[in-house]
Formats: sequence, C-alpha cells, structure tokens
Amino acid sequence: MAEIAASPSPELPSTGCVRVRAAEPGVVEVELHRPERLNAMSVEMVDDLHALWAALAVRHDLRVVVLTGAGRGFCAGLDLRDYGEAGPAETVQARFALQERIAGLVTGMRDLPQVVIAAVHGAAAGGGLALALGADVRVAGPAARFAVSFVRIGLSGADIGVSWLLPRLVGASAAFELLLTGRAVDVAEAQRIGLVGSVSDDPRARALDIAREVLGNSPMGVRMTKQVMWSQLEVASLRAGLDLENRTQIMTTFTRDHTEAVEAFVRRRPPRFEDR
Repeated sequence: MAEIAASPSPELPSTGCVRVRAAEPGVVEVELHRPERLNAMSVEMVDDLHALWAALAVRHDLRVVVLTGAGRGFCAGLDLRDYGEAGPAETVQARFALQERIAGLVTGMRDLPQVVIAAVHGAAAGGGLALALGADVRVAGPAARFAVSFVRIGLSGADIGVSWLLPRLVGASAAFELLLTGRAVDVAEAQRIGLVGSVSDDPRARALDIAREVLGNSPMGVRMTKQVMWSQLEVASLRAGLDLENRTQIMTTFTRDHTEAVEAFVRRRPPRFEDR
C-alpha cells in the first residue's frame, strides 16, 4: 500500500442529517442520516451536503469519500413532506432557485478532488438515484434497488442530472425505458446493465477495498483521472479527447510523485507519495 504524508486539517462538518467519520487514513465515510425517512433529502440535508462538499473541496489529505445511508435505505429521494412544510415556492424564480440548489449537489460531487464511492445497500430512488449516479464508483448490496421515480409523481423523468448521467452509464435504450416507466431495478439487473460496478453482501466493506486500491496510486494522478474521465463524457470527438489526455499526461510527468512511483516500481517497494 502506498503512503501519503498528511497535514493537520480542521474537522469536517457532521450534522444530524449527515454523519461524517474517518474510516481509514485518507478515507472519510459520509452517511445520510434520516433512517426514519429512508434518508429522504430534507431542506436541512441538502444544505448540509452543500456545506460538506465545500469543506471537502479543500481537504487534500482526504482522497476518497464513501457515501452511504443509515438504516434500510440509501436515499429515497426528495422528502416532499419536508419541502411542503418549509413552504411552497410560489414564483417561477423561487422554484427555479430551489431546483438549482438541489441539482447542484450532483455537480458538487463531480467537482470534488476526492473519488466518491456510493455504497448502496437499499433503495436509491429519485434524488437518491441522482446521488448514486453522481458518484465516481457504485457498489451495491443484495437488497439495493434503483428507480428514477420522478415521472411517477407527475414530473418529468429528467431531473437532477439523471437524464444526462443514466444514458452514459447504461446506454440510451435502457435509460429511456427506466426514465419513462419509473420502474425499480434490482441489484442483479443493475449490475447487468452497468448501473453498478460490483455487488457485495457488505457494500461498505467493498467500498473500502476499492478505496484502498485508489490510495495505492498518486494523489494527483487520481485527481487528474477523475477530471479527465468526467470531461470525456462531454467532449465531442476522439481528437478532443486525445488532446485533453495528452496535456494532462505531460503535466503529471513533472510531479515528484511520478518520479517516486517509477523508482518504487523499479526497486519493488511501496511508493511514498507527497502530492508534489
């Protein structure tokens, strides 16, 4: 296992809706914590997650985030009851601002320097599915179920980035069916269509196994890989993709960690990365 030097940093915000704990050196577990509501997203949870993303953005000592849920579910989507109690947004401007606030959780995950692994052990529906899709890696347990859900409450099935993310993960044909019907997908089908990468009886443990593998690579190499992979989903041609890769690859050759990784490989010893 590679080693990385870490400097002291302030604690991450942990709240009643979002519990944060250090899982292992370099790895933090983020638990959505409203088990009585299957971790449905309340106004407070959305705000707490935005605050957490902002705090994680400057934490270069933390390299992997494991996102999971408390109790039986991962996240049942937006808590319509809570948002109703908060008062209806009566103007187009107010409703649009609220929509952008919720959708910004997904772009916030994409922009994090950390690799985000979603450990899904129960229902991931609506906004919960969007969070899972916004992660870089998805691991599922035997009881995991995935559903778009928006169309079943009288809304468009295209919401919170799902209509962009889902076709890129499972293909347009499968995505159209799931978006239009809102039907649930069990873990076997989710793995078959490529919605999840791996299935485990203990998805949190499997997520930590993947995290350890990620930690075996250089910090900047991992960050650049995440950035380039997400950007590649948006570029329009092979040439544009190659241009992006070429510039990023040459940039990483100038890092000390690249030199250290090569030397460690030649000497057959674990590398010690410094993120320099």
